Amino acid sequence: MIHVCSLSRLHGVVEETGAGHVVTLIKDVTRVRRPQSIREENHLILSLDDIEDDLEGMVAPAETHVADLLRFVDGWKREKPMVVHCFAGISRSTAAAFITACAIQPERSEDEIARAIRAASVTAQPNPRIVKFGDHLLGRKGRMVEAVRAIGKGSFGGTWIEEAEPFVIKI
Repeated sequence: MIHVCSLSRLHGVVEETGAGHVVTLIKDVTRVRRPQSIREENHLILSLDDIEDDLEGMVAPAETHVADLLRFVDGWKREKPMVVHCFAGISRSTAAAFITACAIQPERSEDEIARAIRAASVTAQPNPRIVKFGDHLLGRKGRMVEAVRAIGKGSFGGTWIEEAEPFVIKI
Protein backbone atom coordinates (compact mmCIF):
# COMPACT_ATOMS: atom_id res chain seq x y z
CA MET A 1 0.00 0.00 0.00
CA ILE A 2 0.99 3.59 -0.59
CA HIS A 3 0.17 6.04 2.18
CA VAL A 4 0.11 9.77 1.46
CA CYS A 5 0.45 12.44 4.12
CA SER A 6 1.79 15.84 5.08
CA LEU A 7 5.13 16.52 6.74
CA SER A 8 3.50 17.04 10.13
CA ARG A 9 1.87 13.59 9.98
CA LEU A 10 4.92 11.70 8.62
CA HIS A 11 6.11 10.08 11.86
CA GLY A 12 2.63 9.07 12.98
CA VAL A 13 1.72 7.55 9.61
CA VAL A 14 5.00 5.61 9.43
CA GLU A 15 4.42 4.27 12.93
CA GLU A 16 0.74 3.43 12.36
CA THR A 17 1.33 1.66 9.05
CA GLY A 18 4.64 -0.07 9.75
CA ALA A 19 6.02 1.45 6.54
CA GLY A 20 9.47 0.44 5.41
CA HIS A 21 10.05 3.11 2.74
CA VAL A 22 9.49 6.86 2.62
CA VAL A 23 9.52 9.35 -0.25
CA THR A 24 9.93 13.01 0.70
CA LEU A 25 9.13 15.76 -1.81
CA ILE A 26 9.88 19.07 -0.13
CA LYS A 27 12.19 21.98 -0.89
CA ASP A 28 13.40 22.73 2.62
CA VAL A 29 14.76 19.30 3.48
CA THR A 30 16.18 20.61 6.76
CA ARG A 31 12.60 20.43 8.08
CA VAL A 32 12.50 16.65 7.54
CA ARG A 33 13.64 14.22 10.19
CA ARG A 34 13.71 10.63 8.97
CA PRO A 35 11.64 8.32 11.17
CA GLN A 36 13.90 6.06 13.25
CA SER A 37 12.31 2.91 11.87
CA ILE A 38 13.22 3.85 8.27
CA ARG A 39 16.69 2.89 7.10
CA GLU A 40 18.56 5.67 5.32
CA GLU A 41 18.67 3.74 2.03
CA ASN A 42 14.87 3.36 2.21
CA HIS A 43 14.27 7.12 2.33
CA LEU A 44 14.26 9.04 -0.94
CA ILE A 45 14.47 12.81 -0.59
CA LEU A 46 13.55 14.93 -3.60
CA SER A 47 14.23 18.61 -2.96
CA LEU A 48 11.76 20.57 -5.07
CA ASP A 49 9.11 23.26 -4.85
CA ASP A 50 5.42 22.74 -5.57
CA ILE A 51 5.27 24.68 -8.81
CA GLU A 52 4.11 23.92 -12.33
CA ASP A 53 6.36 26.36 -14.24
CA ASP A 54 9.96 27.47 -13.92
CA LEU A 55 10.19 30.36 -11.45
CA GLU A 56 13.36 32.22 -10.55
CA GLY A 57 14.71 31.26 -7.16
CA MET A 58 12.64 28.08 -6.97
CA VAL A 59 13.39 24.46 -7.80
CA ALA A 60 10.87 23.26 -10.37
CA PRO A 61 10.12 19.55 -10.51
CA ALA A 62 12.28 17.99 -13.22
CA GLU A 63 12.34 14.75 -15.16
CA THR A 64 15.44 13.76 -13.17
CA HIS A 65 13.42 13.94 -9.93
CA VAL A 66 10.83 11.57 -11.37
CA ALA A 67 13.53 9.26 -12.75
CA ASP A 68 15.00 9.08 -9.23
CA LEU A 69 11.53 8.27 -7.88
CA LEU A 70 11.05 5.47 -10.41
CA ARG A 71 14.45 3.94 -9.57
CA PHE A 72 13.56 4.04 -5.88
CA VAL A 73 10.14 2.49 -6.50
CA ASP A 74 11.76 -0.23 -8.59
CA GLY A 75 13.78 -1.26 -5.52
CA TRP A 76 10.73 -1.36 -3.24
CA LYS A 77 9.81 -5.02 -2.68
CA ARG A 78 6.38 -4.08 -1.23
CA GLU A 79 6.85 -6.25 1.86
CA LYS A 80 5.91 -3.18 3.92
CA PRO A 81 3.93 -0.08 2.92
CA MET A 82 5.49 3.05 1.47
CA VAL A 83 4.74 6.55 2.76
CA VAL A 84 4.90 9.45 0.30
CA HIS A 85 4.76 12.93 1.76
CA CYS A 86 5.26 16.57 0.93
CA PHE A 87 4.63 19.64 3.04
CA ALA A 88 0.82 19.60 2.85
CA GLY A 89 0.03 16.15 1.43
CA ILE A 90 -1.93 17.68 -1.43
CA SER A 91 0.07 18.08 -4.64
CA ARG A 92 3.66 16.80 -4.87
CA SER A 93 2.98 13.71 -2.77
CA THR A 94 -0.21 12.79 -4.60
CA ALA A 95 1.59 13.11 -7.94
CA ALA A 96 4.43 10.88 -6.72
CA ALA A 97 1.96 8.34 -5.29
CA PHE A 98 0.06 8.30 -8.60
CA ILE A 99 3.29 7.73 -10.52
CA THR A 100 4.30 4.99 -8.08
CA ALA A 101 0.97 3.20 -8.48
CA CYS A 102 1.20 3.45 -12.28
CA ALA A 103 4.79 2.15 -12.26
CA ILE A 104 4.11 -0.93 -10.15
CA GLN A 105 0.81 -1.73 -11.84
CA PRO A 106 1.42 -1.23 -15.56
CA GLU A 107 -1.68 -3.26 -16.41
CA ARG A 108 -3.99 -1.00 -14.38
CA SER A 109 -5.55 1.95 -16.19
CA GLU A 110 -4.47 5.46 -15.34
CA ASP A 111 -8.11 6.50 -15.00
CA GLU A 112 -8.78 3.79 -12.44
CA ILE A 113 -5.77 4.80 -10.33
CA ALA A 114 -6.63 8.52 -10.53
CA ARG A 115 -10.25 7.81 -9.54
CA ALA A 116 -9.02 5.72 -6.60
CA ILE A 117 -6.93 8.67 -5.44
CA ARG A 118 -9.93 10.98 -5.73
CA ALA A 119 -12.11 8.52 -3.82
CA ALA A 120 -9.49 8.32 -1.07
CA SER A 121 -8.93 12.09 -0.83
CA VAL A 122 -11.15 14.97 -1.87
CA THR A 123 -8.17 17.32 -1.47
CA ALA A 124 -5.72 15.41 -3.69
CA GLN A 125 -4.44 17.63 -6.45
CA PRO A 126 -1.51 15.88 -8.19
CA ASN A 127 1.07 18.35 -9.47
CA PRO A 128 0.60 18.27 -13.27
CA ARG A 129 4.27 18.94 -14.03
CA ILE A 130 5.40 15.95 -11.97
CA VAL A 131 2.68 13.77 -13.53
CA LYS A 132 3.75 14.86 -17.03
CA PHE A 133 7.30 13.63 -16.40
CA GLY A 134 6.01 10.35 -14.97
CA ASP A 135 3.75 9.87 -17.97
CA HIS A 136 6.69 10.39 -20.33
CA LEU A 137 9.10 8.11 -18.46
CA LEU A 138 6.52 5.33 -18.11
CA GLY A 139 5.48 5.59 -21.76
CA ARG A 140 1.83 6.18 -20.87
CA LYS A 141 1.30 8.44 -23.92
CA GLY A 142 -0.52 11.27 -22.14
CA ARG A 143 -3.00 9.01 -20.36
CA MET A 144 -1.68 9.88 -16.89
CA VAL A 145 -1.92 13.59 -17.62
CA GLU A 146 -5.46 13.18 -18.90
CA ALA A 147 -6.51 11.01 -15.94
CA VAL A 148 -5.36 13.68 -13.48
CA ARG A 149 -7.12 16.36 -15.50
CA ALA A 150 -10.30 14.27 -15.45
CA ILE A 151 -10.45 14.01 -11.64
CA GLY A 152 -10.14 17.80 -11.40
CA LYS A 153 -8.70 20.01 -8.71
CA GLY A 154 -8.99 19.05 -5.08
CA SER A 155 -11.96 20.28 -3.09
CA PHE A 156 -11.27 22.23 0.06
CA GLY A 157 -14.87 22.83 1.11
CA GLY A 158 -14.67 26.54 0.33
CA THR A 159 -11.94 27.09 2.90
CA TRP A 160 -8.17 27.18 2.81
CA ILE A 161 -6.46 24.23 4.48
CA GLU A 162 -2.88 23.88 5.61
CA GLU A 163 -2.68 20.15 5.08
CA ALA A 164 -4.68 17.20 3.86
CA GLU A 165 -5.79 14.22 5.84
CA PRO A 166 -3.59 11.15 5.25
CA PHE A 167 -4.97 8.59 2.82
CA VAL A 168 -4.04 5.27 1.28
CA ILE A 169 -3.85 3.92 -2.26
CA LYS A 170 -4.37 0.17 -2.29
CA ILE A 171 -2.26 -1.69 -4.79
